[in-house]
Amino acid sequence: MNVATIKLAFRVLARRKVFTAISLVGITLTLVVLVVATAILDNAFAPHAPQSRLGRTLFVSHLGQYGPNMTELTNPGRGFLDATVRGLEGAERVTYFTDVETAVVYQGGRRMEAPLRRADPEYWRVFDFRFLEGTPFTAADESANRSIVVITDELRQQLFGHERALGRSINIGGQMVLVTGVVPRASVAQILAFGDVFMPLGPPTDESRLALTGNLLAGVLAKSSDDIVSLKKQFAMRVARVPLSDPKAFKEMRSGLDTPFEMFADNATHYRFGERAAAVIRAVFFTLAVLFMTLPALNLITLNLSRILERAPEVGVRKAFGAPKRMLIGQFVTENVILTLLGGAIAFGAAFFVLRALERIDLIPGIRFTLNLQVFFYAMLIAGFFGVFSGAYPAWRMSRLNPAEALRGGGI
Repeated sequence: MNVATIKLAFRVLARRKVFTAISLVGITLTLVVLVVATAILDNAFAPHAPQSRLGRTLFVSHLGQYGPNMTELTNPGRGFLDATVRGLEGAERVTYFTDVETAVVYQGGRRMEAPLRRADPEYWRVFDFRFLEGTPFTAADESANRSIVVITDELRQQLFGHERALGRSINIGGQMVLVTGVVPRASVAQILAFGDVFMPLGPPTDESRLALTGNLLAGVLAKSSDDIVSLKKQFAMRVARVPLSDPKAFKEMRSGLDTPFEMFADNATHYRFGERAAAVIRAVFFTLAVLFMTLPALNLITLNLSRILERAPEVGVRKAFGAPKRMLIGQFVTENVILTLLGGAIAFGAAFFVLRALERIDLIPGIRFTLNLQVFFYAMLIAGFFGVFSGAYPAWRMSRLNPAEALRGGGI
């Protein structure tokens, strides 16, 4: 591909305005959906504050016990987590926290509901929240069982307007708690950092220290990404040594030290595929993307074939003057790739407005989307593939035109 080929491609596309417009609309609509889907996945699974360390963070989210006649699948308890994640070689930090639950907040005669998460002090070191006011709660706060809370800027706006929240008290479920910090609200797609209210987990009880099951999750921050494989192996060995809660009913215990995507895959497959769950979900996503792109690609192939009929005399002249097949194929594929890349660029801009609209209409409460350079790269990669795929076959057919028949406007 050279500059002359690219210039010729732009002239051809400009000369056939109707075809170019129809093709761009089809390409843009297809790629908008793919770019929006990619942005959602990027927002959920790629490292972004306050989950910037996802590349070296693993999580324990479930504990399964399996027997011939029954299965028990729950969140792990402190006893199980203490036995399996504490003191792992290669772990920099370990945090315990709960899933999000609904808290009732009373303020100024108003009642509102807010997502609440309880966490230990290490939570603020595994996740990188930026504090707009105050500081995170500490180990001393947790040991003393102090009634304190960290809230988000959005909840602050609802409770106090534009005033500062630090040092003020709010009523959560009938309990007065002191606001010690304010952080930006995470996107709801960032399921491990999402919440409006963060309270200390509290000191462990004798009962919780022994609990196999409970309502906890654990996050393990590796010293480096190179330690992840070792951490997974150590965790699996420790799980194998944990006694079953009822050896008569259960014969096997399973859990995982997983990435967020592996957690999602396990949940999406109902924990049926074990370590293969992530590969299964990736295959499903890839298959859906290919199938979704196939129909517009076939439509574009049909349009491209009709274009060849219109350009038959041009192709005949070029072949009569000795233009090789390789040059003709390269020219046509270049035109198609340029067309799809233009569609990709338009789709990226359109996707930005679609995502902002999804945020404004609150279709998914609390969702926040980011279109970054990585998403743009994915969009252009998809567009490039789309262009080559839909242009290769018509280009090959065009290169096989007989010069004499082509000059007479013959078919292919």
